[in-house]
Amino acid sequence: MNTSSSTKTNLTNRGAVTGNPFAGLGWAAFVFVAITVSVFSILVKLGLWQLDRAEFKQAWEQTLIERQNQPAITFKSLQQIIASQTTDASETNILTGYRVAVSASPASDKVLLLDNQVYQGQVGYLAYQVFQVKQTEPRLLVELGFIPANKDRRILPQINPISAGRYKLLGRIYQKQTNPLSDHLMAESGNPMRFQNIAIDELSQTLGYPLLPVVLQPDNVPHMDLPQPWQPIPLSAHKHQGYALQWFTMAAVFLGLMTWLTLKKWQQLRR
Repeated sequence: MNTSSSTKTNLTNRGAVTGNPFAGLGWAAFVFVAITVSVFSILVKLGLWQLDRAEFKQAWEQTLIERQNQPAITFKSLQQIIASQTTDASETNILTGYRVAVSASPASDKVLLLDNQVYQGQVGYLAYQVFQVKQTEPRLLVELGFIPANKDRRILPQINPISAGRYKLLGRIYQKQTNPLSDHLMAESGNPMRFQNIAIDELSQTLGYPLLPVVLQPDNVPHMDLPQPWQPIPLSAHKHQGYALQWFTMAAVFLGLMTWLTLKKWQQLRR
């Protein structure tokens, strides 16, 4: 009788009678539960964040379509829109997608090369040249197109600038979003001038005259036939939805694994 009573007491203390798989584990059980809840919550929140980004991208894609279907605005109207723009550089405040028609001439023969660009799997540069509408107006940065890079980075591609003259340019404008990891111009000397980021303020200081905070991508660049990549939205809504599915799947797998470990521990304590 004493042995039976002792055995019953021990089993109760070990959790077999109460059915608590973590009885007697103390802090180990608390840490296990805390990690499970924390990691599962993070994975779910990441999935929800991706769904939120997908919803935003869908709305942004619709905005771009509407802007593309609108008549082209004049240079004066563009300046008015820029003047009314807030200092907020978020995605909801960028001017990408508006169509603009201007009559302008090259401000100089200097060609600017934006580094680390990829088009159809090929690494290269986006070439730019500065144009002016009036001598007293801010200049406009105009994209000339994509040009492949040499295998030797010391050798820059040679591109003939658009010659002096008056040109009618019709195209769409875009603004590059700020890269929090690298948002400085980091320009090199020479012509062509290689730089790392479209930092309009720094570029204006380097060139010595004001620039509008947008870039014009003409439908047809005079005397040139370079490809012009157009990717206003780096990640589409479908990609964000795919990433959301991955995060939710990881959350489900993780929760299933933790549940399996809990049941396995419980079975071991019942023996």
